[in-house]
Amino acid sequence: MTVDTLIITQPDDWHVHLRDGAMLNQVAPYTARQFGRAIIMPNLKPPVTTAAQAAAYRGRILQATRAYPDFTPLMTAYLTDTIDAQELKNGHSEGIFTAAKLYPANATTNSAAGVTDIRKIYPVLEVMQEIGMPLLLHGEMVGKDIDIFDREAVFLDAVLQPLLDDMPELKVVLEHITTQDAAEFVAAASGNLAATITVHHLQINRNDILVGGIKPHLYCLPVAKREQHRLALRKAATSGNPKFFLGTDTAPHVITDKESACGCAGIFSAPHALENYVQVFDEENALGQFEAFASLNGSAFYGLPTNPRKVTLRKQPQEVPAVIGEGGLVVAPYKAGETLPWQFGDS
Repeated sequence: MTVDTLIITQPDDWHVHLRDGAMLNQVAPYTARQFGRAIIMPNLKPPVTTAAQAAAYRGRILQATRAYPDFTPLMTAYLTDTIDAQELKNGHSEGIFTAAKLYPANATTNSAAGVTDIRKIYPVLEVMQEIGMPLLLHGEMVGKDIDIFDREAVFLDAVLQPLLDDMPELKVVLEHITTQDAAEFVAAASGNLAATITVHHLQINRNDILVGGIKPHLYCLPVAKREQHRLALRKAATSGNPKFFLGTDTAPHVITDKESACGCAGIFSAPHALENYVQVFDEENALGQFEAFASLNGSAFYGLPTNPRKVTLRKQPQEVPAVIGEGGLVVAPYKAGETLPWQFGDS
């Protein structure tokens, strides 16, 4: 049966980079337009390590998304080797910190202040386990002897499994998984481990980045892997397994930073996130599983109520603009210039 209209509970985005300043004002409304809530990444300069910083950042986000007053940003703390456990505990009890994010040092954008060895913060993680504060992981093992395409698989064995053994009650989200290894690991683990999956890792593989010339606007970290991994992620996302849920990892960079010797990592998928996700589920004949993945599984894992609103997705073509923004803020959205088969709108 052909489905051309889908009405679902308003989804949440469990992994978002909104940046700050003028870029925040430009990109945040795209997330707030589609999603009821979003987990906000703390890798600003300087990183968000205190409740006061998080509260101030939340205020700037709410100002930037004032056209969508029902949108709720959920703030996170940036874990460092010297993070104060009491600061996290206080921020969590005050409703400022929803979760804490672990970036392995130098693994991705603005991660230089990240954790150099997870065992250095075990006392902090023990406090998080005690208070029920989720740990969000950028799941890559970084080292000169580790191939960039193997970082995630190495992390599972070297870091994640020992952590789960040592702290079985800690709630953990393995973010933006990119491999069959990670999908199978999460599916087999206890109910305290879940994973987010980006739309671009469901739609592109490493050939899309490298064949026929480098495509800098498809470069992200963790980098896209072989086709077998993309297919495994699509299987996991559409399976109905409650451990998997939506997290775009939308990460805007101005075009001059993407198309440069830097080649900054990040894909700006927020403007048409739901349209691209639902296209995947449509292609996999799994539209019946889309609401669970996009709207229900994440809130259940975080212990939050589902959103009261409904949204509508219609099978009507639309063209993605080539660029968004002006002057020094011009960004190329994901699938710039392409035609998408679905459109998003309020119910």
